[in-house]
Amino acid sequence: MKRTIKTLVAASIVGGAAATAGAYFGLVNVGADDPHLPAMYAFLSMARDRSIEVRSRDIQVPDLDDQELIRAGAGNYNSMCIGCHLAPGVAATELSQALYPAPPNLAEIGVDGNPAAAFWTIKHGIKASGMPAWGKSMADPYIWGMVAFLQKLPELDPREYRALVASSGGHQHGGGESDMHNHEGQHGGASDDHHAGEMAGMSHHDEAADDHHAGEAAGASHHDAAVDHHGDATPGASHHDTQIAAEVPKPATTIHLHADGKEHVHAH
Repeated sequence: MKRTIKTLVAASIVGGAAATAGAYFGLVNVGADDPHLPAMYAFLSMARDRSIEVRSRDIQVPDLDDQELIRAGAGNYNSMCIGCHLAPGVAATELSQALYPAPPNLAEIGVDGNPAAAFWTIKHGIKASGMPAWGKSMADPYIWGMVAFLQKLPELDPREYRALVASSGGHQHGGGESDMHNHEGQHGGASDDHHAGEMAGMSHHDEAADDHHAGEAAGASHHDAAVDHHGDATPGASHHDTQIAAEVPKPATTIHLHADGKEHVHAH
């Protein structure tokens, strides 16, 4: 028995040393586009789920059917969460597809049957997952609002979702709110409208630029015509130069007839 224990301890030490050496020499790829091995992913998922379950087991869940609570949660969820966790009628976003592990689609699972765990997760976040600890900026009543809304979310269709968000106070949780980038509709029809608007703005800018340059060209043509109007202007001379040339007085001349019958012009 003692030999078995010693063998296990030695194997653990060797295994730990090998893992530490591998990490130190950069053999572990931390890139989010390189998934964990299945065994590692299963272990980390188990550790996460058990950690949340243990820490949320004593949380007292309030009445989540309160309509004011649900409306408040709808506004905050729409402003803060749909970029990762989506919503009815909202397709996968760049962010939701790029994160690893992939954030769950809460439009489908809601609180997943455990509102206490959902509250704990929203409040404290999850390390190395992209899930923030919203409790740093939101008091518990506002977090419960999001939980209440999440419990109702899977029942909503896109129209009902938008109506509920419109009836809310928007991104509002008692102060400290930051401007959030709302991903709603940016991947789908509304996305096309959004980018079409940008393109339209660019086209308008380009058209304005073209009109401006066209006006310059027209002005140049008018300018050239003005230069051509002056018979004494030399080709390529500017209108300004032509004006100067026109303002310079020509020398006075005297014409007289010589005895040979020829006219001679003398400049003074």
